[in-house]
Amino acid sequence: MRVLVTGAAGFIGSHYVRTLLDGGYDGYETAEVTVIDKITYAGNRANLPASHPRLTFVTGDICDPALLLEVLPGHDAVVHFAAESHVDRSLHSAAEFVRTNVAGTQTLLDACVAAKVQRVVHVSTDEVYGSIDQGSWTEQSPLLPNSPYAASKAASDLIARAYWSSHGLDMSITRCSNNYGPHQHPEKLIPRFTTSLLEGGRLPLYGDGRNVREWLHVDDHCRAVQLVLTQGRAGETYNIGGGSEQSNRQLTELLLDLFGADWSSVEPVADRKGHDLRYSLDDSKIREELGYCPQISFEDGLAATTAWYRDNPGWWKPLLPQAARR
Repeated sequence: MRVLVTGAAGFIGSHYVRTLLDGGYDGYETAEVTVIDKITYAGNRANLPASHPRLTFVTGDICDPALLLEVLPGHDAVVHFAAESHVDRSLHSAAEFVRTNVAGTQTLLDACVAAKVQRVVHVSTDEVYGSIDQGSWTEQSPLLPNSPYAASKAASDLIARAYWSSHGLDMSITRCSNNYGPHQHPEKLIPRFTTSLLEGGRLPLYGDGRNVREWLHVDDHCRAVQLVLTQGRAGETYNIGGGSEQSNRQLTELLLDLFGADWSSVEPVADRKGHDLRYSLDDSKIREELGYCPQISFEDGLAATTAWYRDNPGWWKPLLPQAARR
């Protein structure tokens, strides 16, 4: 079994690859893994075991068709994580998001068709649905993105579906809620606030902190992606939820408690443009069809995640100058 994983020097993709190489997924204990990653600011070779005998690392861009056509032949499956993903950055440089997330996905899927790849999973986000005041999105909910990032991911989802419909590509789409865990770039909310507390800084909380997100540990997310890879139906989309809704204010309070800090460490800042109020996924489809269920509670996962950042300053401190303000 040969699996190609795009964007796997980043947070979620690297966790998936490390688990693959550690024999964490049934039937894939001896899989050979090829990683293609451009190594942007969010990619880090240190996230992967460079000397592992079953890992091949290719530095390259998914927008490069010649590279893809050289590397892809002989692979049985592709798991597509590569994406520009930070909403704040998309508000200032949308073209980069359209290039990577839309054109990059189209280029990759063209190469998958040409190379006759047997199975593809396209990894997306709940942000494509927009904002929901009550209830939860199902896979049939309309796509109503409100940021350039979310719009670029929605477009890539539609392109992926079209390649299944037009070319018969055996592929599925996943849409996950907010991920957290070790190795996440400190521009994101939980590592941003965690590293600020470790550095004695202040926490830049957007607006009134009422924005609600559903949190999913990266390990639970990657297990769900593997389930979709091995058991998911072609042409189908699967929501992957974490089951723990927290307002940004509630999350801030949890982090303050973990570090023995108080609200004086919080600095309210102007709200983000087009800031969605609430995300919530109905993931009954993947639970009922594939037997998915999150295994890591938010309380345990958050405590373990903050402990990892406390124990690994050498990983995150060099990244702080790159982190956008939240």
